[in-house]
Amino acid sequence: MLSEWEIKTRARQCARTQEAFVDGATIFTLLFRDRNGFRREDISEQAWLQIKDRVEPFSFWKSKFQSPPPPAPDPMPKESVEQLLRRLLEEDLPEHVNFRYVLAIMLERKKTLKHVDTRETAEEKILIYEHAKTGEVFIILDPRLRLDQLDSVQEEVYSLMASR
Repeated sequence: MLSEWEIKTRARQCARTQEAFVDGATIFTLLFRDRNGFRREDISEQAWLQIKDRVEPFSFWKSKFQSPPPPAPDPMPKESVEQLLRRLLEEDLPEHVNFRYVLAIMLERKKTLKHVDTRETAEEKILIYEHAKTGEVFIILDPRLRLDQLDSVQEEVYSLMASR
C-alpha cells in the first residue's frame, strides 16, 4: 500500500477554509491514513488551532508557505529552435552539421521531434526524426561529437540564436 501512494505537492490554499495561503504564512500539513491509503491536507495556522484537539493525523508538521517560483523562461523558444533547424537544413552547409545535430537533440528533448530510425554505414550515421505534430521527416547526420565538444557547440548554437 505504501508504494502506491502518490506524492502530493503542497496546496496553495487551506483545505478547511479554502483561503489562499500568503507567502511566509505558517501552515500545517496533516497526513491521514485511511482504507484508501494516505490523504494529505494543508491547512492554515488558524484552521489548525481550531481542529488540533479533535483530529489525530498519522503525521503532521508545521512549515512556512512559499509561493512557487514563476516558471523559468525557456532559454530559446521552441519555434526559434525549430525555425533555425529548418533554415540550416535548407542551407545544407557542411560547417553546420554540428549545429543541426544539437538542434535536433534539443527538439527531441522538448518532444517536438521523435527519433524514429537510425541508419549507419561505415562512413556515416544518419538519424531520422519525425515531427510530432506535422509528421514531417527530418534527416540529421550524426557528427559523432565527443562529450568534450558538446559544450562549445551548444554555446555556438546559443550565439547563433541570440544573433537572430
